[in-house]
Amino acid sequence: MTAPVPVPRPPSRVVRLPGGLSARVRSRALVVGTVLTVVVTALALTGLLVGGMALSPVEVWAALSGGGERATGYLVWSVRLPRMLVATLAGLALGAAGAVFQSVGRNPLASPDVIGFTAGASAGAVLQILVFDAGASAVAGGAVGGGLITGVAVFLLAYRSGLHGRRTVVVGVGLAAMLTAFTSYLLSRAEQTDLRAAAEWLTGSLNGRSWEQVVPVAVLTVVPLAALVPLLPGLRALELGEDGARALGVRPGLTRLLAMLAGVGLTAGAVAAAGPIPFIALAAPQLAARMNGGGPTAPWSPALCGATLLLAADALTQWLFPGARLPVGVVTAAVGGLYLATLLRWGRDVR
Repeated sequence: MTAPVPVPRPPSRVVRLPGGLSARVRSRALVVGTVLTVVVTALALTGLLVGGMALSPVEVWAALSGGGERATGYLVWSVRLPRMLVATLAGLALGAAGAVFQSVGRNPLASPDVIGFTAGASAGAVLQILVFDAGASAVAGGAVGGGLITGVAVFLLAYRSGLHGRRTVVVGVGLAAMLTAFTSYLLSRAEQTDLRAAAEWLTGSLNGRSWEQVVPVAVLTVVPLAALVPLLPGLRALELGEDGARALGVRPGLTRLLAMLAGVGLTAGAVAAAGPIPFIALAAPQLAARMNGGGPTAPWSPALCGATLLLAADALTQWLFPGARLPVGVVTAAVGGLYLATLLRWGRDVR
């Protein structure tokens, strides 16, 4: 009888953390994360240069350091820097949220775009915009509330002796249709002046973003990402199935619920700041998995992929259509459709 051939483990290294803790990190994942961090930084700096009036790196540096012309300083500090920070944070949040939902649902289609969380957050935010004429903080609260209610509804309706990917997607798609209908009803009853602003926001836009949007999305990105850290071992154990996870002392239902709440917070923060930008949450985890050589990955690489995609789309939008105020969601939707069509036509598989 031939002995089984051992499957080689991917090369990894042990990283020492403060407090006497340590973590094993795959070498390839470390390289991918470093490269993505450099790319995100470069794209973020590019976002300060392009726009209706192109600026040189010298002018941007002078404005950031408190010098230069007053008009340039206003353009950098009050217009482009908040826009760049919102794009970066929203991209991070959407990428990480997509990874969480695809891991919990064990389905590559289980992204917040598909299973209703984006629609729930959008409905809550549009309700604040059109009915209560609320500011950025109240819109963020409405997005969080709508996302949380949708998350609880999906969990309760889809849970049956565990949370299965196909049932989660079906329930989420149904709730998304209902919430989209509710949002359409609100739009049909809105005044013409409010309708245009809400319609642009629903497309997914970074136009006119200010420091008022930066704070909510920063909080709703950093806090859920920090909350995911202690959940990562449990999520990895769930890859073995419910019985295997229980044998390791993991409570599958509680772990999935907490992970979903973190994902809802990430989604709500991004939606509140930039609107329901399509494609990012769906594609970022898939791109990160391919760059990391397949298999499950922590949400950090998908988050960086999400920020890369959104910043690149925003830079492309401002470069191709300077001063046109084209919503970035139009570009991400177009590129996302092309990406999925290419993947289905020439890709070997869709994870």
